[in-house]
Amino acid sequence: MKHELRMGLAALAVGLMTSVMPAKADFWSDAGAKYKGVTLHGVTESTPPSNYIKDVLAPAFEKATGIKVEIETTSWDQMYDKAIKDMEAKTGIYDMVYIEQDIIYAYLARDFLVDITKSLKDDPSLKAPEYDETHFTTFANYFKNADGDLFGIPMEAFIKLYLYRTDLFNDPAIKEAFKKETGKDLVPAKTHEEYTQIAEFFTKWGKDHNLELWGTTAQAHTGHPASWYEFFESIAPTFGVYNWGIDASKNYSASVANGGTMNSDKAKAALKYWLHLRDIAPPESPASTWTEVGTTFAAGRAAQGLVYGENAAWIAADAEKSKVVGNVGVALPPLAPGVMEDAEAGKGYIGYYDGGAFGLPVTSKNKEAALLFLQYIGQDSVQGDWAVAAPRITNTATYDDPKVIEMDKKLNGYYTMLKNDGKLFAGAPPYPFHAQVREATAPIFYKILLGEVSSDDGLDQMAAAAEAELKNLGYRK
Repeated sequence: MKHELRMGLAALAVGLMTSVMPAKADFWSDAGAKYKGVTLHGVTESTPPSNYIKDVLAPAFEKATGIKVEIETTSWDQMYDKAIKDMEAKTGIYDMVYIEQDIIYAYLARDFLVDITKSLKDDPSLKAPEYDETHFTTFANYFKNADGDLFGIPMEAFIKLYLYRTDLFNDPAIKEAFKKETGKDLVPAKTHEEYTQIAEFFTKWGKDHNLELWGTTAQAHTGHPASWYEFFESIAPTFGVYNWGIDASKNYSASVANGGTMNSDKAKAALKYWLHLRDIAPPESPASTWTEVGTTFAAGRAAQGLVYGENAAWIAADAEKSKVVGNVGVALPPLAPGVMEDAEAGKGYIGYYDGGAFGLPVTSKNKEAALLFLQYIGQDSVQGDWAVAAPRITNTATYDDPKVIEMDKKLNGYYTMLKNDGKLFAGAPPYPFHAQVREATAPIFYKILLGEVSSDDGLDQMAAAAEAELKNLGYRK
């Protein structure tokens, strides 16, 4: 899921303002003329891509059109609460709302959003010459309905990848010690066993050398959904447990007894693996969400870890915020046998493809002006600088931007990995009951983390709770 990280982009806004201006400024000024004086309001999570919209793209759009845009960046939970309450109450406070990939199915089921494809066809005068929805990467498919119409303009897309400290992995003394202890060369792990061995080694190395260094990160908060998402979206798939262990083709079964995999042997092995990593991770791990995992790695406190790609750029390149600049390597997550084959065959996936879009609520009072803004942030010409400031790519042309190619070198090939291997990752399953199942099972998951119930018993209870909730919702017959 999404993760909060505030970045100061005010200074960047000044330098980039001219570069984000579209080539066909006459369209924007002409189209915006009738809406001058209008102020659009949007709500989103405070992340690097969202802050770029607020600090750079919104002011540039106002300069081009005369339409003012106020973007409210807030916490993940507040973002959802404000957006959903506004759309439910039909108060029309927001003209744009952030739609995370996993919630779009619930929004479509409740008819919360304007059909952007249809709206631009119905009023061609609003269609910007530089905007073309076919220019989006395949990630845009997550925001389409069954007819292929787009209901959100993608604004961020990234994978959760395996980061490791190249300075540590390449240190001669460390390499020699690792070889002596394990009989293996110190290289990024490809299996869970290798990852565990590396994690244990570095945690011991840090302790023996009186260093603030541990072997792995762990997004293991004991009372926040971030830990639930870490397990089901990032860890379980690497063991071959997909779609949270719920099989829609088998009456939405979650339990092994009914054909699901939420409490399968693979799921139980995955949870034991992850809990062990948590126990040898930095002491802040039981209080870490997606935000703290990024800051932990940037502080040099972990030798390796699974980190959301949107944080990769500042961790690898921003010396004011990161102590590991120039020393960040990227790799695919460690996998169990058969998982890569499943992913390549389209039967599974190796990790989480995260991201979101800006949607237009049907309750907006400024739909036409909002459609102009959504197209503005979706055009190719603004993507390059945006991708450098926050490593997200939503348009295929962005990969060929010279600035992005140069940044790819600093990120040790992250953009190349996203382009070539993004197809191996997947977003959340297309379940409109996403939030309900999470809320029904998360309290049990937290009990596992707190040691109040064993991991095996806890997964059994979670599978039963998921099926009970799905039955209450009418999915299980």
